Amino acid sequence: MLNLFTRRGWRCLVLAVRLLLTSSLLGPAAWAQSGTAQANGLTLAYESVGNPRHETILLISGTGGQLTQWPDALVQALVAQGYRVVRYDQRDSGLSTRFEGAGLPDWAKVMAALQGGPPARLAYTLNDMARDAVGLLDALHVRRAHLVGASMGGMIAQLVATDHPDRVLSLTSLMATDGKPGLPPVAKPEVMAQAPPAPTNPADTAAALAYNFRIRQLLGSPAYPTAEATLRAQVAREVHRAYYPAGYQRQGAAALVESQHDRRTELQALRVPTLVVHGDADPLVPVAAGQDVAVSIPGAEWLLLPGVGHELPSELAPLLAEAIGRVAKRGHSK
Repeated sequence: MLNLFTRRGWRCLVLAVRLLLTSSLLGPAAWAQSGTAQANGLTLAYESVGNPRHETILLISGTGGQLTQWPDALVQALVAQGYRVVRYDQRDSGLSTRFEGAGLPDWAKVMAALQGGPPARLAYTLNDMARDAVGLLDALHVRRAHLVGASMGGMIAQLVATDHPDRVLSLTSLMATDGKPGLPPVAKPEVMAQAPPAPTNPADTAAALAYNFRIRQLLGSPAYPTAEATLRAQVAREVHRAYYPAGYQRQGAAALVESQHDRRTELQALRVPTLVVHGDADPLVPVAAGQDVAVSIPGAEWLLLPGVGHELPSELAPLLAEAIGRVAKRGHSK
């Protein structure tokens, strides 16, 4: 028997450990890490799950969304397919850099600008946020990635793909628009009209919990209702982690302005494998908006989810992961 306390034994033990650490049999949890990265002059909080030697899927959140809003079941299903998955807090949300000195948007001027008035002053644009995503890839030493963006994050993913095509292996645009003129600004105004006024005091945690719970209810999926206790727990986790309504407003203003910018010409020039996903019960972004994204991008795959609202139900994680993985395979690095 080999004596592990001999010099040769120690060498063998070290070699065995190294082999184990580089083995594809290692579970996803062993590759999980979280931290911050310097990107585009900002500090971005992120989490990475999966072997960093594998191709990266970058998850890009919607307005005010934190990295924790991506369903863990979806992350694990993608990692099980052999990908490294990175999710992050965008600027002005979660634990990333906040633009406190920028003040709140002047919504009257923002709305006037959308009606043909002079451009409104914004703290930043979605183009800036697209550069954040590229900067994060740089910080993580990822040359090219598969992009998956939801809502505002879908528009950001589109901008990364059109403005930085050399960094993109595949694109998945979830419940997002391409800015086609004439689309309704809201899919179901009668539903969104039920949204309560946002709390005016950011220190009022009880009001924040009640408000965000109601918003999540309105955006939910009729076919996949979330139990009240579960939904309240999810909202509490988000609010207690990092509740920052001012950042939500600044992101919202940037998203609203970009949603009215017609990106179809740029999207038509894309030559990247693409999946476009939308729920047919989305009360916020019209299904026609998602359909037009699919029409605009050559060869894009269209996936309509019956009974799904403006969210990603955990029950559909296997279906979504399979669809994302399918388009990602078409964009594998050569």
